[in-house]
Amino acid sequence: MNRMTYEIDRRCVDKLHMDLHTFSKLCSMLRATGRLHDTRNVSVDEMVAVFLNVLAHHKKNRVIQNDFYRSGETISRYFNAVLGAVLCLQNELLKTPEPVHENSTDERWKWFKNCLGALDVTYIRLHMPEADKPMYRTRKNEIATNVLGVCSQDMQFIYVLLGWEGSAADSRILRDAISRRHELRVSRENYYLVDAGYPNGEGFLAPYRGQQYHLNDWRDGYQPTTPKEFLT
Repeated sequence: MNRMTYEIDRRCVDKLHMDLHTFSKLCSMLRATGRLHDTRNVSVDEMVAVFLNVLAHHKKNRVIQNDFYRSGETISRYFNAVLGAVLCLQNELLKTPEPVHENSTDERWKWFKNCLGALDVTYIRLHMPEADKPMYRTRKNEIATNVLGVCSQDMQFIYVLLGWEGSAADSRILRDAISRRHELRVSRENYYLVDAGYPNGEGFLAPYRGQQYHLNDWRDGYQPTTPKEFLT
């Protein structure tokens, strides 16, 4: 535990996916929530290290037991305790996206007053049992999960939805995101930019159908020739 979180920065990054300074700061923030306290046998730092080990490496409980010399019940209890404390930090850690202002000078965004950012899906390849592969097979014949990512104007992730099959349509995943319990919220006066795989609707602005909008289409100095191309 000491070698992982107090002595060697590289080891801390390897094990917890953050450096020593960041780990120390996170532990301090979690203590400040009042939900985590050192016990006679387990420090807050160790609780957080257990939590991060599971997230960083997707380790099973029995593997963490061997790494930290703790019982399975202890590992499970403190993982859930840290998870609860992390959720208490959501207002501090999660940044609310700022809409594009009317006087914006950013050439990329000034055309989209009140826009919050953009969203799209991406494929992440998976290894899974043969029986489950058909659902996760993409149009390119890869086995993958379809992940929805929502970014602010400065390309910071503000919402991510995991778990959909690679065969799922983009619009279906977006419907799930806005209708589930912890949904993607878009206020009535704001919207996100989406590509042609999504329909236009309240909160989401798609390009004109049949227009060129991918970056590859605009190489070699190609310029818009119609109003629709300009706005796309």
